[in-house]
This record gives sequence, C-alpha cells and structure tokens, in this order.
Amino acid sequence: MDFNHISVLLQESVDALHIKPDGVYVDCTAGGGGHSAAILERLGDKGRMILFDQDPDAIATVTERFKNDSRVTVIHSNFSNIKEKLSELGVEKVDGIVADLGVSSHQLDVAERGFSYHKDAPLDMRMSQSGLSARDVVNTYSQKELFRVIDRYGEEKFASAIASAIVRVREKAPVETTLQLAEIVSSAVPAKFKRNGHPARKTFQAIRIEVNGELEVLENTLPKMFECLNDGGVMAIISFHSLEDRIVKDYFKTLRVGCTCPKDFPVCVCGKKPQAIVKSGGVKASGDEVSENNRSRSAKLRTAMKIN
Repeated sequence: MDFNHISVLLQESVDALHIKPDGVYVDCTAGGGGHSAAILERLGDKGRMILFDQDPDAIATVTERFKNDSRVTVIHSNFSNIKEKLSELGVEKVDGIVADLGVSSHQLDVAERGFSYHKDAPLDMRMSQSGLSARDVVNTYSQKELFRVIDRYGEEKFASAIASAIVRVREKAPVETTLQLAEIVSSAVPAKFKRNGHPARKTFQAIRIEVNGELEVLENTLPKMFECLNDGGVMAIISFHSLEDRIVKDYFKTLRVGCTCPKDFPVCVCGKKPQAIVKSGGVKASGDEVSENNRSRSAKLRTAMKIN
C-alpha cells in the first residue's frame, strides 16, 4: 500500500539537523519516508537511519521503500518507546531526531481511516489501527467527558452545544460515520460561525487527539528524545496546531534556561545551566510551500541543539 504524504518543512527541518555523514538519525513519524529519504541523501555509507511509526500502512510503505538500504532500520512502534527501542538495537545516543506530528495526508485522504469530515466512512481515527476508536469516544463518553475533549483539545467555543447534540442523537441510535458526526456538529454551531472553515474541524481534531493520546505522548516523550541525543545533537519538531506547539515551546524553554536563583543572590547556588541552544520562535512554511500544499499553512518547526 502506498502511503502518500507530502513532507512539510522538509528542507528546513533536515537543514536544522546538521547531518553528519556517519551520524545516527531517527525519524519518529516515518509516514511515507519523505524526511528519512532526505536525511539518507546526506548520510554516508557508515550513517544510520532509524524509522518509527505506529501506523501499519506507513510501516509497509517505508519497509518496501528502503528495503535495499542497509543503513535503514524500521520499527513498528509509537515514538513514545524511543528510548527502549533504541536500547534494544544497541544504540545509546543519536545525532538527530525529527518528528512530523499530527495526521498524515494518507490518513486524511484514505476515507476508510475515518479521519476526514469531508468523506463518509466509519468513525475510526486510530493511527495505530488498534485500541480505542472515534466511534467509542462518540458513543460511550458521557456528555461531560465529550465536552472536556472538545473544549480542551479542539478549543471549540461551542463544545457544550456539540456534546449535547451528540448525546441527543446517539440516544436514538449510535453515531457510526464521519459525515453523520460532521452533520451533528454543524447543527450545533450557529450559522454565522460557519464561514471560516468547516464547523467540524475542531471537533474532529479533538476526538483524534483523544483517540491517539497525542498530547500526553508528546509531553511525556520529549524528555526521552532529548536524553537520547549526543552532545551537539538536534531535535527538530514540526507541529500543526497551538496545543502541540505550546508543549514543544514550553519544553524547549526549560532546556535553554540556566540559573534559576533569585536575582538578588550574589552567586548562583542552584547550579543549573542551559542544556540546549533553542531558536527563538518557530519556522513556518514559505508562501510557495503553502500554495503547493495547503496543509502546511499551520505547520511550525522548532529545534533544540543539545549542549554539554
């Protein structure tokens, strides 16, 4: 199966890694292998590329794509297991890590994956294709829980009305499909607020995040990723919405902060020193990239280089 995905901020993220020909690099979200292929172009024969993905479709694609490249190791796992999986390979430290967060073009475009509010399909949204599904969330969560998910992960101002509408409809029969859910959401949003994009966008984002535990995984895994870096190694993280970006930004801020002693202390007693060089502000896609790939419009790249 082809895993079609246009890699976002490709040149910017790969440049930020400062590829060493004999280095070891990790792609935490392999997808179709776009970022990995660009890194491999800069690696020499002694370099190594380790690819993670939890999506079986992505694993099948990159396994086939790089089957003749001895530098590549493919791991079917969520990147939250990065430290354990690298240890199993005998790899203690790496020179760079890239992660392209969020949903892929393939997952959106293949209707049966249930990610899109434009195409009718069974409610699913599971990146790993296993475990809790969007159907489970929509039909089993209480109204209070639905409100929490839609409000927190979708930052949706009409979360209360949408949660109420979902519960009202499912009392008659379960909500089964993406277009059915999209219509329920649309019915709960006032007409004047439907002009700026599809009214179901934020709710679908929220449910997808809940199904895949995306924010918890990111928050818990960033320190593991940083720990896996060699001195001089770089983390390049591409986020697609403010919730992801805030987690990355806040974590990177902790890495660049040194002494935290009160300003009136004559000397430092905490002993804390900056752990990374972090670029202030995130890199956004160029106008040309956005015109070619509209999904890149919300992307933001943040990088951190580990220092001794």
